[in-house]
Amino acid sequence: MSNQKLKIFNPYNQNLIKEIPMLGKDAVQTALEKAQELFLDRAQWIPSHKKIEILEKVQEIMKGKIEELTKTAAEEGGKPYQDSKVEVLRAINGVKIAAEEIGKLNGEQIPMGLTQASVNRIAFTTREPIGVVASISAFNHPLNLIIHQTITAFAAGCPVIVKPASTTPLSCLAFIDILQEAGVPEGWVQCLIIDNEAAEMMVTDKRVNYLSFIGSAKIGWYLKSKLAPGTRCALEHGGAAPVIVEPDANINDMIPALAKGGFYHAGQVCVSVQKVFVHESIAREVAEKIAEAGNKMVVGDPLDEKTEVGPLILPKEVDRVEEWVNEAKTKGGKILSGGKRISDTCYAPTVIFNPPLDVKVSKVEIFGPVVCVYSYNDRLEAIEQANALDYHFQAAVFTQDIDIALDTVQRLNATAVMVNDHTAFRVDWMPFGGRDASGEGLGGIPYSMHEMTREKLMVIKSKLL
Repeated sequence: MSNQKLKIFNPYNQNLIKEIPMLGKDAVQTALEKAQELFLDRAQWIPSHKKIEILEKVQEIMKGKIEELTKTAAEEGGKPYQDSKVEVLRAINGVKIAAEEIGKLNGEQIPMGLTQASVNRIAFTTREPIGVVASISAFNHPLNLIIHQTITAFAAGCPVIVKPASTTPLSCLAFIDILQEAGVPEGWVQCLIIDNEAAEMMVTDKRVNYLSFIGSAKIGWYLKSKLAPGTRCALEHGGAAPVIVEPDANINDMIPALAKGGFYHAGQVCVSVQKVFVHESIAREVAEKIAEAGNKMVVGDPLDEKTEVGPLILPKEVDRVEEWVNEAKTKGGKILSGGKRISDTCYAPTVIFNPPLDVKVSKVEIFGPVVCVYSYNDRLEAIEQANALDYHFQAAVFTQDIDIALDTVQRLNATAVMVNDHTAFRVDWMPFGGRDASGEGLGGIPYSMHEMTREKLMVIKSKLL
């Protein structure tokens, strides 16, 4: 047992919210033993109708705690109250989606008798739980990500052990309490407050059949390299979210979407609008209008219902964003709005016009409230620039020309391309994930549940067939 305490701070005012005990490697071993014991003993598996009943109860309890869950998420994570409430409502709907998806985890009949060697047989597949799931979560959606990484496993029939982000564990702990109240049997969903060394020990244990990881590419790809043979994984990393804007785009409709997509949660979303490539005929106008929208946004305390942009998760992230923006400015990028810290914890919504392609804001994920606008005169060259980075997640194109839209969708290297909408659009039943350096595997509740099961084929031989 570790004697360490994890201190949880409010990212806006740096006040200590709570101290919670950290667990050690012994707790990891105990959790793994319990999870594996549940999985190996089919008598302890929870029938589908019972899982649905429990998940319906979870939804009801959550509906009675919307305000409490919203304030917990906003206070520990810094996402403004209004957006944190949307997250809580999404989380409740996510539990509903998972309950509905249980009945869709089905197999199919495989035809037999197509050759002489396959006569007198009938064959079909079923889907079984993959086994023990280990989930490592991120700070930026402290409740909804936990839903995606635990409820999917539970609904698929897998015992799951989750490690929440060290900056935002309170939403996860509150959710674990809700699961217990709803009647989830002991051991099926376990939460461990552990350090990175213990977390690595957990996910690389051979008893783990599936890793769900949301976080930095460096850590995710490292953990994948250490997984036990046969362990599957879903890795969700960052992106640079490029947008192509054609001269016929509807600017009035587009600006609110791009501003929201870029500055929502202070840009701390893996598909935040970051690089906007705009035709030169309207590039400066679009950049100035995004800047104007950013200037009007209320930046400050996430618990204030009027706040639209909250703090970055840690003060050192403000330092980093400031350094990157200053680099872009020094090398010729034009700062149209923001470009400065508001406090030790908040950075102003910032628009940079035509920053060089060799500075950090152009090359890597910013994860801050900064949007870069680049002018172009050749759409194909803009797409080539958009595809030039190693990160490929979600992208967007704004145009009224359906042929241009379809052509751009095909040419952009991304797992999802939005047409006339911002890159951060997401609903929880759609496939969601990065490709190339941005990740592997698919999120989205139905897709995660499918990945957390595996097929088994049964072939019956009978002379009567």
